[in-house]
Amino acid sequence: ILPHNTGTVLCCLLLLNLLCCHWKLPPTSMFLKKLVSCGAPNLRFSQRCGGVHVLCQRGTRGFSSEDRKVRIVSADEAVALIPDGAKLLVGGFGLCGIPETLIDAVKRKGAKDLTAVSNNAGVDGFGLGLLLETKQIKRMVSSYVGENANFEKQFLSGELEVELTPQGTLAERIRAGGAGIPAFFTPTAYGTVIQEGGSPVLYNKTGGEPKIVSEPRETREFNGVNYVMEEAITGDFSLIKAWKADEAGNLMFRKSARNFNQPMARASKFTIVEVEEIVPVGEMDPNHIHVPGVFVNRIVKATSNEKRIERLTLSSETGYTAAQPGTPAATRERIARRAAEEFKDGMFANLGIGMPMLASNFIPDAFDVKLQSENGILGLGPFPKQGAEDADLINAGKETVTVLPGSSFFSSDDSFAMIRGGHIDLTLLGAMQVSKTGDLANWMIPGKMVKGMGGAMDLVASPGTKVVVLMEHAAKNGAPKILDSCSLPLTGKQCVDMIITEKAVFRVVEDGLVLEEMFEDSSLEEVRSLTGCDFHVAESLRVIKV
Repeated sequence: ILPHNTGTVLCCLLLLNLLCCHWKLPPTSMFLKKLVSCGAPNLRFSQRCGGVHVLCQRGTRGFSSEDRKVRIVSADEAVALIPDGAKLLVGGFGLCGIPETLIDAVKRKGAKDLTAVSNNAGVDGFGLGLLLETKQIKRMVSSYVGENANFEKQFLSGELEVELTPQGTLAERIRAGGAGIPAFFTPTAYGTVIQEGGSPVLYNKTGGEPKIVSEPRETREFNGVNYVMEEAITGDFSLIKAWKADEAGNLMFRKSARNFNQPMARASKFTIVEVEEIVPVGEMDPNHIHVPGVFVNRIVKATSNEKRIERLTLSSETGYTAAQPGTPAATRERIARRAAEEFKDGMFANLGIGMPMLASNFIPDAFDVKLQSENGILGLGPFPKQGAEDADLINAGKETVTVLPGSSFFSSDDSFAMIRGGHIDLTLLGAMQVSKTGDLANWMIPGKMVKGMGGAMDLVASPGTKVVVLMEHAAKNGAPKILDSCSLPLTGKQCVDMIITEKAVFRVVEDGLVLEEMFEDSSLEEVRSLTGCDFHVAESLRVIKV
């Protein structure tokens, strides 16, 4: 294997040229190609402008010093270095902050058997969804499948390997990889299939049974709390999107488009950045730089910059309109109105998709409640008016939003530091099932439906955060959703503090559930019949007027 020292490499190349006559090859570059093809699997060769550009040991941390120079190149030239089987870290959250131009270039190049590490895989026909359609991706490492039907179909049909990872854990694994930390312990996912092993990674093509499943994680107890060991993630190449770069590679991001891009910029051997604007050195204030140029290898000016909005959500010109009585919307509104009573002045809260987010409409005007979104926003405001939407400003549900005065933007790893560190007071989220001991299941039905856990596992594992579940009391077929024990894979163990349904409100205590409140159009007999476990009834049962 050739050493990395420049002088020694040059001497070796001179000697190698003498042997070219053996293969009747032109000097150097063609010789090295032949060398690689004739049994030097630990060498990686690439060529730029007809000269030797990269020659290093496969699997090592760095490229040559020539390669470390920041260069402004075309997308096709930048991705030409990516071989089959490479591991790519691809930035973005939903469709916000994705490197559209670079993804298009990887598709054109045709590199296959790729491992893609990304929070999700775009949507059908856009973002990483393009590479799924062409079957260039062999394995996805993600937290969320979302609404990408092709992603879910390929996974369940055994065409695609998928390693589902809690969103905060994914962000921290990438951050740790970039910081040279091989592993860390987190409370997230303890007691779930992620920690215990057995989560499907690859299904059999002939049936619904898994062919490959995840391995158990090492655990350890610190100060009476159980933790899971997670290994860092590094990549061969990072493909990220920034708003602005200078010619030295310093980067700035815009609003919530920072997300996973910032930690991913640091975590690969070779980082390619797609930017909207390139400026001369000196034009960017050093105080405003989010990623220093030391982490950047190539800069590409964006040519595909559609910046598609996944869920355009606008506020009404007339404000919030109450749902019509007797409709499903009215049921959801009832639950959300009751959930809003859990907000307290001065709180920091995280709201899940659907009914939890709806609850924000009913926060009392006198309260100062700061809403946090795990994709990197603190200080969420209402949905924008028509024409004021911004593709770089979305919430965790991929909806367009605004921010309030005093808000801030940050990366996904910083977001989950807030969550995991216990700085968020309240989290509201939905569920498929909840047990009488507070176990929560809300992310998959094995072999049938896989949406991914997103940030839920991190949110319910954070110390000191009150976890409130909002859900309809029973499934559409009448089956109870509050049970003795959950039959679906858990999101968290003994993590729920309160359950709010359209029928009643339960508090989770050490020995089970306590019915504390009941809506006036429900009866105790009806609640018992729709609940799949025993519960206590509070002595001072509150009746909620409808």
